[in-house]
Amino acid sequence: MARQKLKSHSGAAKRFHRTGTGKFKRRKAGLRHILTTKNAKRKSRLNDSVVVAKVDQTALARLLPYS
Repeated sequence: MARQKLKSHSGAAKRFHRTGTGKFKRRKAGLRHILTTKNAKRKSRLNDSVVVAKVDQTALARLLPYS
């Protein structure tokens, strides 16, 4: 009997994307509300995407098996 496909974690799929080299990228937190108290430099830094920490990559790979 054939093995069933694994399902991707829908919450993780919305938050993380795989790069061309196989690493995961994420958005930075803190840019949703209370923006008036944050200066422009801080908000500009929060706009960037960053690579997920190496220790979390394997856990994400299990959540998103086909990405």
